[in-house]
Amino acid sequence: MKLQFPSIRIPVGVLWTAGLVIALAGGSLTFPQWWPPTQKWVRTTIAGRKKAPLIEDHHHGPGGHAAHEEDVHDHGDHGHAHDDSTSLELSKQALGNIGLTGNYLRPVVLETFRRAITVPAIVVERPGRTKLKVSTPMAGVITHVHAVRGEAIEPGSLLFELRITAEELVSTQTELLKTLGDLEVENKEIKRLSEIAKSGAIAEKTLLERQYAKDKLEVLLSAHKEALRLQGLSERQVNEIVENRRLLRDLQIVAPSPDDHSHEELRLSGKELVPVAFWDGSDQDHPHPHPPLILEDVLVHKGEIVTAGTTLAIASDMAELYIEGRAFEQDSEMISHAAAKNWGVTAIFERAGNRTEKVPDLELLYAASGVNEESRTLPFYVRLPNNIVREVPSPNGLKYVEWKYRPGQRLELRVPVEEWEKQIVLPVEAVAQEGAETYVFQQNGNHFDRVPVQVVYRDQNSAVIKNDGSLFPGDVIAYRGAHQMQMALKNKSGGGVDPHAGHTH
Repeated sequence: MKLQFPSIRIPVGVLWTAGLVIALAGGSLTFPQWWPPTQKWVRTTIAGRKKAPLIEDHHHGPGGHAAHEEDVHDHGDHGHAHDDSTSLELSKQALGNIGLTGNYLRPVVLETFRRAITVPAIVVERPGRTKLKVSTPMAGVITHVHAVRGEAIEPGSLLFELRITAEELVSTQTELLKTLGDLEVENKEIKRLSEIAKSGAIAEKTLLERQYAKDKLEVLLSAHKEALRLQGLSERQVNEIVENRRLLRDLQIVAPSPDDHSHEELRLSGKELVPVAFWDGSDQDHPHPHPPLILEDVLVHKGEIVTAGTTLAIASDMAELYIEGRAFEQDSEMISHAAAKNWGVTAIFERAGNRTEKVPDLELLYAASGVNEESRTLPFYVRLPNNIVREVPSPNGLKYVEWKYRPGQRLELRVPVEEWEKQIVLPVEAVAQEGAETYVFQQNGNHFDRVPVQVVYRDQNSAVIKNDGSLFPGDVIAYRGAHQMQMALKNKSGGGVDPHAGHTH
């Protein structure tokens, strides 16, 4: 028995549609592989057709149109035509001399360009945050100085020990202990009278009077505690005086915390303390939550008598600083516009050897409310996160650190004021200028072809090229050394070289 299947007929239109969909899908998936070569082939063909009539055969006299074979070079798969007057071939050594490494041979891409203004600036401290003063809340005599100028300390590190001499504090503590003793006696008496009152041996009025006396002592105790807090003691210190029944004679002053003040700045003697040294990361179970403080100055010495409020030392928190920019008065609206758009600011630091360091995407905080009367400039402020670049241990166990940025450093700020989308943006080193013409150099096999372009905007760092078909996204060009390549091309053609060509003064 033979099985028969019904025949299925697919319309020709459906087959064509399915084939077209498959072809389009395959073409889109392989777009990066076939589109750039096709684009370059079309451009090269058009350029070759335009240049062919211009080639004059000098051997056949004026008007000849036979092109020399040496004017067209075959570069393998590229098949590009080269004009010797606009094409340059560089050796490996020449590429190295102008620094044209692989990092500087990149395809052209369309990107968003922000036109910026450059203003002078200086690194400054954060008001009320960078400087931390260590002071004593009460009078006394300095008995020990553990602080060392210039060292890195962590919040909570012991800095000074003080023998208290403040009469008011001693008197308040004495009254507190006396009140505690009276309160204990009153409690014992109330307990005794309560048992007698149950048998009716004494009147209820007598027990009630003792209760009133206890209440008065508790109020007086609370008042003494509050007085000690006002004189500078912490809650824990007051509680320890109550528990131990001992007067506070010695005070230990530790480094404050720059952020949340989680460490108490005053401690009772006899407690476990952190050594005066910056945490080195060895205790991984208890990592240090705060950046190190730099002990800028120690203002007292052992044996010195100090009064309440005396500054003992000055520490600095350098983990974050400000940059104070100084814009011209007429630029105030642009500064405010950049802040409203949350555009990042770029800081440019001058380094040794004519090097520059760029720190991009810094946060613009605010502009001052007034213009400086003398300089007629508008101060504005930018956040500058800092980091440690060097740690220096010492033989005595102390540590010293160096921060990357420090108050007083001079720099420049680039503040974006206008945004242009889908632009061809190149560094100025990629553009060579000669008279009214401006050129870039496009890689074509082992050659570099000079391509004339139009610059629509240029500053000291970047050049925006008009997207008029001279360059296309995907064209690989030299991102530096354009001026040197232009000079080499003029030498090759036998023309004089202007040493200032391509430079703007």
